[in-house]
Order: sequence, then C-alpha cells, then structure tokens
Amino acid sequence: MSAAETNPNVRTVASTQSEMTEIILPNDTNTLGNLLGGRLMHFIDLTGAMAAYRHSRTHVVTAAMDHIDFIRPVHLGDLLTLKSSVNRAFTSSMEVGVKVWAENTQTGGVVHVASAYLVFVAIDKQGRLQKVPQLLPETANEVRRYEDALRRREHREAESARRKEARLATDDEA
Repeated sequence: MSAAETNPNVRTVASTQSEMTEIILPNDTNTLGNLLGGRLMHFIDLTGAMAAYRHSRTHVVTAAMDHIDFIRPVHLGDLLTLKSSVNRAFTSSMEVGVKVWAENTQTGGVVHVASAYLVFVAIDKQGRLQKVPQLLPETANEVRRYEDALRRREHREAESARRKEARLATDDEA
C-alpha cells in the first residue's frame, strides 16, 4: 500500500489529473479564424483549477499564471484537448501544469499548441488560506516536474521581492 492510500494528507499526481475538450467555434476566434489567446488562457485556467480542486478538495483561486507558451495557432473547427495535473503542493498553494493539443477534425492530426504553469491557492468560504495535502510524485517525469516546480517557486518569490523593492524605491522618490 502506498503512502497516498494510507494517509489522507497525501495525494498522488495521478489523482489530480484532469482533462477538458472544447470545439473551437466562431465566437472563440479572431478575424483570421484562429482561437483568441485570452480564450485559450480561460480554458487553461479552468482545466488547471480542476486539478487544484481534485488535490485540495476545497475552494481554489488562481494566484498566478506563471508561464504560458503559445506554440501554434488553433483554428476554427479544431478540437482542443487540455490536460492538467498538480506538479507540487506547498502549504496552501499548488503549482499546476497544463498542456494543450489541437486536433484537426478533418484530418485527425493532433499538434501540441500550448503549455502553461499556474499557481492556485486553497481557501475556505471566508477566503482564509487552507492547508493542502502533500503531493506524492510516483514516476520519473512526475519527480522531475515536482523538482522543477520548486525552482519556479523560488524564482517567483525572488521576482516578487524585487518588484516590491522597486515599488518602495519609487514611493520614496515621490
């Protein structure tokens, strides 16, 4: 029996995995017939939140979209498939990875079109932070993503401190 099976405060990456499929309709596209970037970000946020909900089993809010790569355009009529899972859980926050593919409905061809990292924070109904379960990576790929998430968090925290320092310096000049 694994630690996740015997301890309710530990969850596996597999238990957080979520998937969503959308068909791209005219209202989702720009004048060239390509999916709007903001619409894709909305789909990514929803799919990421599903993984965060599955891990935390409480309300979650998006704290950051840490990184997004728009790799290829998505066209009118394509089927969009988004897959997400929690990469790492901290005290009350979780980093979630989302990968997106587009399927041409005429040819059946599938291409990777976007990837993103988001940070979600677990809260209760009053908006107070909630502790989340630990995450147990089980495969080599999950361990790599788990370790990479810590590096991204350290970078986010350093960048946040730099921005705060810059704001304080600007406030002092005024």
